[in-house]
Amino acid sequence: MEFYYRLHKFCQLESRKWLIFVGAVAIAHLLFQPLLFPYGYAVRTLLPTARDPVFDESRMIGTGQSSIKSGVARNALAVDASSELKIGLFAQNETKSDGAGDVSHVSEVKGHGGDTENGLASEEVNLDDDTAELAVDRDVVDDDDDEDDVRLENIVDGNEVTQEKDSVLELPSEAKKGLPPVQDVTSKTSEAPAALSQAVPPTTGASHLKEKGAFTTSRNNSAGVSNPVKKKIKAEMPPTSITTFDEMNQLLARNHRSSRAMRPRWSSERDREILDARWQIENAPAVVNDPDLYAPLFRNVSQFKRSYELMEHTLKVYIYKDGKKPIFHLPIMKGLYASEGWFMKLMQGSKQFVVKDPRKAHLFYMPFSSRMLEYTLYVRNSHNRTNLRQHLKEYSEKIAAKYPFWNRTGGADHFLVACHDWAPYETRHHMEHCIKALCNADVTVGFKLGRDVSLPETYVRAARNPLRDLGGKPPSQRNILAFYAGGMHGYLRPILVKQWKDKDPNMKIFGPMPAGVASKMNYIQHMKRSKYCICPKGYEVNSPRVVEAIFYECVPVIISDNFIPPLFEVFNWNAFSIILPEKDIPNLKEILVSIPAKRYMDLQLGVRKVQRHFLWHGRPLKYDLFHMTLHSIWYNRVYQIKPR
Repeated sequence: MEFYYRLHKFCQLESRKWLIFVGAVAIAHLLFQPLLFPYGYAVRTLLPTARDPVFDESRMIGTGQSSIKSGVARNALAVDASSELKIGLFAQNETKSDGAGDVSHVSEVKGHGGDTENGLASEEVNLDDDTAELAVDRDVVDDDDDEDDVRLENIVDGNEVTQEKDSVLELPSEAKKGLPPVQDVTSKTSEAPAALSQAVPPTTGASHLKEKGAFTTSRNNSAGVSNPVKKKIKAEMPPTSITTFDEMNQLLARNHRSSRAMRPRWSSERDREILDARWQIENAPAVVNDPDLYAPLFRNVSQFKRSYELMEHTLKVYIYKDGKKPIFHLPIMKGLYASEGWFMKLMQGSKQFVVKDPRKAHLFYMPFSSRMLEYTLYVRNSHNRTNLRQHLKEYSEKIAAKYPFWNRTGGADHFLVACHDWAPYETRHHMEHCIKALCNADVTVGFKLGRDVSLPETYVRAARNPLRDLGGKPPSQRNILAFYAGGMHGYLRPILVKQWKDKDPNMKIFGPMPAGVASKMNYIQHMKRSKYCICPKGYEVNSPRVVEAIFYECVPVIISDNFIPPLFEVFNWNAFSIILPEKDIPNLKEILVSIPAKRYMDLQLGVRKVQRHFLWHGRPLKYDLFHMTLHSIWYNRVYQIKPR
């Protein structure tokens, strides 16, 4: 009775009001959590081990933990402007460490073949079957970079930022502190390029890729269920057909003579200007001893100079404003995908070439990031890239319905710039007639010589200073005949390393180098002191080592069948590089030693002269990589256009 009396007294009118009020607030707070916090419940984040579920998935990358709850794709369209991605994560070591990392630290960022900050390349598998809907899971993070790269940072517009005008770009707290090294799974398995004969868990990354019928997948099951892989993975096999370098030259000449582009549905003044430019290029006055251009670098220096001048004075580009961030209009300025980001940034900021009135444009730019497309929409472990291709299909259909320009030419005067390995697959069919500037320039996988542009794959280690460590030793101080260090990705690199590692003191051929800053500097110093830098393919034909060798003034030795060298329609690659078929690896030293001293000096001079054409600048300079890329797009359009 006494307890009842006290309880009754406590629950008087004033006390009840406060109890009811506090209870109502608490209940309302809990009920509205999903609306107030789209990335997860605030109550859960108060727990010591709690993390944002969006970023939890990425933290698991490479640790061997399965992200069972990662079935929801990170859809850019579902992210509002106030929380736009927290993009710090996407740079997630886009540095797929290929070389300068210890095996336990060397793995690949999902989706691309490239390099670490050391410039060590590892190209990823691109499964480009017409019927393929299964994708590679690049769910292992490469963490063999130094402190700057271990941080999951976003480089936007050349700055490391935490916010951007109207949208918040936050770095996760873990990213700011730096992540612990993650274990590589793929590099351990990639040493054996033979057919895989056993089931591989879905968290092992690139090694569990599809071969037709090798997997059963569910679009709604991000964990993915894989059957035993009984066939060799495409990246672990030599190509079934080979197009020689001479045949590539013949294809280019033939495609420039006879265009297969669609004839415009109606005539345009811009078409007449381009046709006039073509006539002027073909009848260009001879250039003799131009102080700005080193003639041996070019196929035809006279035509190049006239074409470049006409581009400067004539070309106008319209940039579509359609498309939402982060897939569109958000450039990545650092890492393996920097080429597409730098071009996007500089193109958007160009007052010389960009016009606001599309009726004045000769070309139309679709500004999307293939890296952000993969990061935002790809469902981990789903083995399915169909939604990525569908997203671009819907985008192209939207601009075709909204504007008359696409339908006039079938997209032939539209262009895109993409450095991700999956870009050829993602842009097939619905963007088939566009001009594609691609890093993955494989002549046997849909790349159209004379229309498409081989985009240089540049690894930018510092967005604010892309020219860091530029240059190398003079020829007289280069005492290493040949150098290579990198991960064992694809079928070719293990052959190279097995053939030459520890076999000859003049052939510095290694596998992955130990992790650490000292190792990175050792790698750079090796390139600066080597006569020839070996650039073998990885999972795909392209490698950032090609541009990296030029960066350090080392003659690149490209060993990648069917690879179309960057800016192929303009440059004479025989003037500053050695291109060898893959079958010549056993004779590599014999071939290099047989090169006369004068020939080597000419090659070395060519490398130093061509270097300026492969550099990014915050403010574009004449003949730099921005202008050279845009020129190749313009030049190919000039030779593809058909009169009405």
